[in-house]
Amino acid sequence: MSLLENFWSVYSNLVLTLGTNALLALSIWLTLSCGMLAMANAAFMGIGAYTSAILSMNYGAPFPVAIAAGMAAPALTAFVIGKPTLRLSGVYLAMATLAFGEVVRIVVLNAESLTGGALGLNGIPQATQWWHVLLAVVLVLFALWRLRRSKVGRAFEAIKEDETAAGLMGIDVGAHKMLAFVLGAAIAGLAGVLNAHLTFFIGPNEYGFDRGVDILTMTVLGGINGLTGPVLGGVILTVLPEALRAFGDFRLVVNGVILVLIVLFLPKGIWDPARFRQWFGRKGAMA
Repeated sequence: MSLLENFWSVYSNLVLTLGTNALLALSIWLTLSCGMLAMANAAFMGIGAYTSAILSMNYGAPFPVAIAAGMAAPALTAFVIGKPTLRLSGVYLAMATLAFGEVVRIVVLNAESLTGGALGLNGIPQATQWWHVLLAVVLVLFALWRLRRSKVGRAFEAIKEDETAAGLMGIDVGAHKMLAFVLGAAIAGLAGVLNAHLTFFIGPNEYGFDRGVDILTMTVLGGINGLTGPVLGGVILTVLPEALRAFGDFRLVVNGVILVLIVLFLPKGIWDPARFRQWFGRKGAMA
């Protein structure tokens, strides 16, 4: 029992970070499942984190209220910016959402009286418990699983395959894109709330371009053909740097090499159900 307690005291933040990163990977998986390369999830995470932290620190809001506000604020923001940006596609949408992320960072830096500016917010109440993270991941996975198998999920898939054909079939492409964008923002905001109330501190640099690339990498690395892939990618990208601490200053180099090798030899991600079916089919034929 003491061994487990020692492990938890040392690695509890890392274990809980696995859950928040899984939520972030699922948030961008949702937009990718609708054929949108939107890179605003780091900014949405920051909006959720700052909203909940300000409510907790300045107004003494209960944690459930902070969670609800931390999800609602980025969702509302996504709805507002989605009107003009979702008319774009591909790299243009990625550029527009990246620019939005930079706007959010600059606003946070300049609103010093509210956000702490470059110094960030320190002393956020540690309200996040392990079961909060576990429950959030389970509920989000269940909701996305049901969504994927619903009429809306099938519409997402049709839009991803061919947006024009989906429109000709009677699917409201704009409304479905907006739905995926808003839901993804809410999930990213939830991850921001849990992370902010876990680490005591948040700063504007935590939600910049680097974090956005990390979120996308988690999803693509794990695989976008199922819900297991983003979670797996989030776990790998969280654990890998810690597992490579023995390499010292070369840790980031080894980490990068491993990621490049995975992308080269597993272009559809680690979790690819089609590859597994093909592999097991060959094994069965050989038997």
